[in-house]
Amino acid sequence: MKNSGIAGKNVGCIGCGTMGGAVVRAIASSHLDVQLFVSSGHYSRAESFVESLSDLSSGGRARSCESNLALAKSCDIIFIAVKPAFVKTVIEEIRPAFSGHKLLISMAAGVTLSSLREYASAGGNPACPRLLRMMPNLPAVYGESMTALCYDKDAGEDEIGMAVSLLETAGKVELVSEKMMDGVTAVSGSGPAYAFMFIEALADAAVKFGIPRKQAYVYAAQTLKGAAVMALEDSRSISELKDAVCSPAGTTIEAVAALEKGGFRGLVIDAASAAYARSVELGRKS
Repeated sequence: MKNSGIAGKNVGCIGCGTMGGAVVRAIASSHLDVQLFVSSGHYSRAESFVESLSDLSSGGRARSCESNLALAKSCDIIFIAVKPAFVKTVIEEIRPAFSGHKLLISMAAGVTLSSLREYASAGGNPACPRLLRMMPNLPAVYGESMTALCYDKDAGEDEIGMAVSLLETAGKVELVSEKMMDGVTAVSGSGPAYAFMFIEALADAAVKFGIPRKQAYVYAAQTLKGAAVMALEDSRSISELKDAVCSPAGTTIEAVAALEKGGFRGLVIDAASAAYARSVELGRKS
């Protein structure tokens, strides 16, 4: 799905917080031949963010914009990286710059494609851009994002390919149907927080056993990183991998039994289900 048509495009991001900033930084670090534009609620923040890109090979191709509308007028592809409650306001602000040739990609949790179309087409605007939704996650900061992407019926293969090309600079990208997006939000969008909590708990246990705190975090985090690589790369199922660690009458099976007794799996499912319900709720409010 990669598309060489991305070369020479102007790419903008409205919002330079954690997720928007991570995606822009990943694109700026890549070898994609694009010009980057950034805007924020406060121009000084956009300026500071662009200055922070100066250490990157592509940093010179980024510039800050004094308004969201100025950015939208300049860009072929526009990322919206604001909180869900502000998406409608931002689209209303930039609507005068819309044309059927622009690509609008929202990363706001719960805001549906139909809501994006409603906001973009309000007032009888005939020049609605092509619309996509994405759900990245925090590891995009290190080029290890798991990003889900869905698209409106008017988005063509070339446009989807350009979006994938941009987002692959931040990690892995999968095309999904929109009905899966709330589940994606609950699992991969929110999932890093669950993993961090597990790392913290495992590190606390290490400290209890006399391992210094700094080393404890390294042991815990590297262990999860290694397990994640095996889960993605090893041909065995997750159950088989778990069984491979559990020797008969050994230490690991005792730990697994304790996790099962405590309802570990059920708690994880309950946590993801709570995130899923909240994502659905946000969609109803949008």
